[in-house]
Amino acid sequence: MEQPQRRRLSSKAIHVSDQPSSQAEMIALLRERGIRSERVLAAMAQVPREAFVHPETLEAAYANRALPIDCQQTISQPYIVALMTEAFELTGSERVLEIGTGSGYQTAILAQLAAEIVTIERHPALAQQAAERFAKLGDASRMKQIVGDGAAGYPPRAPYDRILVAAAAGEVPKALLEQLNSEGILIIPVGNAEHQVLQAIRRHGAKFTTTPLARCRFVPFVGTEKPDHQA
Repeated sequence: MEQPQRRRLSSKAIHVSDQPSSQAEMIALLRERGIRSERVLAAMAQVPREAFVHPETLEAAYANRALPIDCQQTISQPYIVALMTEAFELTGSERVLEIGTGSGYQTAILAQLAAEIVTIERHPALAQQAAERFAKLGDASRMKQIVGDGAAGYPPRAPYDRILVAAAAGEVPKALLEQLNSEGILIIPVGNAEHQVLQAIRRHGAKFTTTPLARCRFVPFVGTEKPDHQA
């Protein structure tokens, strides 16, 4: 979850704002910022971000910035959500592991584009809030929610075609690399509080290649690589 720093698009021209105030303006900004996948843009247009933000920040629901949620966590800015999702190159058949459910917004976007989402959240209160949002929006059927430590991944459903980590780690957890399918993609912010780089790591058999995506600032990754199978 990044640190703070279902409507249809209208057919008329949309003014591109640096801080969108509507879903349509948000989609226009994502296009301007270089998001090209029509599937990703359609998913972002389908999921109402206002359903996932804290009531006190509702007016900023579509602003392109991270917003605070409960448990001292955040909902990432729309551009970072779109960038990570686009880098996954989803076709609709994938099993995805998400570390850090948070508000559930990224989870709901992924559920529009993949076959199965396993999402892990260490804060029970956030997991419960997300579950209620998923149920209200009718997005729960493709999701398996886990409350626990995500550093060890979730071995019972491994391997995964895609793994997303929504917190910054000093190094990539070995357990997550081991649970990645061959030709699978892991996206994770790596670094410290001062310098983080969002990385896309692709597995090729026993080898891995890393592509930097963007500078970023996420909350710190907390956890150990001890398996946690709590559902």
